[in-house]
Amino acid sequence: MHTSSTPDQSPLGKPASYQAEYAPALLFPIARQGKRDELGLGLEVTTLPFFGLDIWNAYELSWLNLRGKPQVAIATITVPADSPNIVESKSFKLYLNSFNQTRLAGTDALLHLLHTDLSAGFGAPVQVALTLPESFGSLKLGELEGQLLDRLDIDVSDYTPNPALLKTMHGTAPVQQTLVSHLLKSNCLVTGQPDWGSVQIRYCGAPIDEEGLLRYLIGFRTHNEFHEQCVERIFIDILRHCQPQKLAVYARYTRRGGLDINPWRSNFSTGTQALNLRSARQ
Repeated sequence: MHTSSTPDQSPLGKPASYQAEYAPALLFPIARQGKRDELGLGLEVTTLPFFGLDIWNAYELSWLNLRGKPQVAIATITVPADSPNIVESKSFKLYLNSFNQTRLAGTDALLHLLHTDLSAGFGAPVQVALTLPESFGSLKLGELEGQLLDRLDIDVSDYTPNPALLKTMHGTAPVQQTLVSHLLKSNCLVTGQPDWGSVQIRYCGAPIDEEGLLRYLIGFRTHNEFHEQCVERIFIDILRHCQPQKLAVYARYTRRGGLDINPWRSNFSTGTQALNLRSARQ
């Protein structure tokens, strides 16, 4: 396995041959700290202003049983936000595809390998769960709950994140509010390929100006960062400019390469952090 390195050294944007037999060395970790430094969350910051999870769903997972018969499952990998690394998604895909012609004794053997390899890649223990075909019918769709920001009829001219757009309505009582937008779009940090998502913002504090918040979120449209980094940027910008007492940001991104990544960051327990309902666009 690669040691934690920089995005430009990753397999992104480069030709790659698919290995069909187990190859954990394909996983490519990238340290979270570099982007957190940009947000003012340097190593001297002893406590992150949030906790959270990155929920990965892997829809293209297959292996062989000991008789050579293909097996399939959907894997859900839950990664703590305080892990030192993310894992670059193309390397994650290549790693999962390395099981395609690998014979395993059963799902326990697969879970052991996934847990061991991914915990090493992320640099912290992860949770891995499998949904087998007999349970596919129990999976449900669900959308993020909240007041839809996209209803607002606004003019937009800036497609880069502008935290100055984030303002509160002074002189009004604090509120508890949940806001949702399906207009989140950012681009891959390395390849520039589009990443599409929906975002939910829960907060308690002075009312946030909704038009400014929507313009801010739309501002990610030409921004190049990984999913996890975008969510942390949104969280930190709202926290600093709007100063809510409580804040949670949760994004559901559409899948690419059979993987979707759903980062959640919060400074309070919302009771929703375990929800992993696939949205209509996922």
